[in-house]
Amino acid sequence: MLSYRGHRNVEGLSVPWRFSHTQTYDPETDPTGLISFGLAENRPMRAEIAKYINEKVYTEQGHYFSTPYTEIRPNNPTQVTFTQDSISYRSSAPTAARLPAAAATHLNNILSPDIPIQPEHIVVADSATSLGNMLGYNLAERGEGILVNRPVYGRFELDYGVEAGVEMVYADTATEEAFSPTSVDKYEQALEAARGRGMQIRAVLLVNPHNPVGRCYPVETLKAIARFCQKHSLHLISDEVYASCVFETDDPDAVPFTSILSLHLVGVIDPNLVHVLYGFSKDFASGGLHLGFLVTQNKQLRQACQAILRLHGASQAAVTIGTAILEDRAFVSSFTAKSRKCLASAYRLTTSTLNEQGINYIKGGNAGFFVYIDLSPYLPFKEGLSPREREFVLAQKLVDAGVFLHPGEEHSKDVGWFRLVFSQEEDILKEGFRRLLGALKSSA
Repeated sequence: MLSYRGHRNVEGLSVPWRFSHTQTYDPETDPTGLISFGLAENRPMRAEIAKYINEKVYTEQGHYFSTPYTEIRPNNPTQVTFTQDSISYRSSAPTAARLPAAAATHLNNILSPDIPIQPEHIVVADSATSLGNMLGYNLAERGEGILVNRPVYGRFELDYGVEAGVEMVYADTATEEAFSPTSVDKYEQALEAARGRGMQIRAVLLVNPHNPVGRCYPVETLKAIARFCQKHSLHLISDEVYASCVFETDDPDAVPFTSILSLHLVGVIDPNLVHVLYGFSKDFASGGLHLGFLVTQNKQLRQACQAILRLHGASQAAVTIGTAILEDRAFVSSFTAKSRKCLASAYRLTTSTLNEQGINYIKGGNAGFFVYIDLSPYLPFKEGLSPREREFVLAQKLVDAGVFLHPGEEHSKDVGWFRLVFSQEEDILKEGFRRLLGALKSSA
């Protein structure tokens, strides 16, 4: 009844622990509900975005979303009207041009590109996830590969694989090594091994700032990887969805964020091979808004994406809201500052708790929503279980205690490492730690 592709995707639904549990905890209505340390969402900042949309985006009659038909819109050029055009199949030309222009201004501000981003360099879609799928589809054939180091965000296997059929090929870098120019040696080894088994590699995928380690790539490492891509005629995809989620820490050695686009790459790599992904899900705590951007100078690639965009286009409602947000530079600045302050506070609470409890984690983080922690001392030993199955047993014990961490999600070479997402309200973070530590102590 189904195609081979359909059958494979259905089988993927039954892979153990492949999908995250949903947070159900609420201190008032569901105090025994599950707390998720697995979903990379900036929960404390969602209220800020919802409040902004309610106050700044208006109905066609000139009224607030939040209190329709009662408050009349003041004369404010930063406010955007939600019109019939916002729910049409296609926006009129003036409306359609506003979001790419606003996105270009925003990205020029936060990425500091060596060559300024123009609106025509941007493809707007319904998410960075969809754009990853589109890149896989347009840059590689089914069964070909994209090279990535590990540990790394585990869902790339789905983003690039479910529809496009492209495989993630892992360079076995140690965590520290992944941020060093010497990591190129491991990329070379992985590339040659793939070719030896008849697989073509079409691109290298970077996550910068990194997920799950929470660090940024040094300039020299970025240049070394770019040279590697040029040497082998590989595309370089830089996923920069956490670009503004960089915060202050007490670590003087923490590396600041550098976009691949900010480097002077003349003589290093053909600019037509360099592509950046960005979206609203992380920097604006708005995963459900579904807005993503691909930035590339490669005109042919942009055309290929446009050819399949009807399957991945952003809704005009999301375009209207996204335009309102990005055109309000004062709001973007204040929102980003508050987000960074919240993340820094949550990071300090998380790392101080881990330090007090003697739980090992990767140091030097200053970006994203997570720390990468080593729970290998707490893995239960049971005869006949594989290392990954031992992770599953621990993960189930944590769920039974009311807290979720995703086992095996980040494809570490070493067993027992988990990504812990700390971007929660402080009281929820503390309650989650209480549950987590209680479960770990009972495992010791």
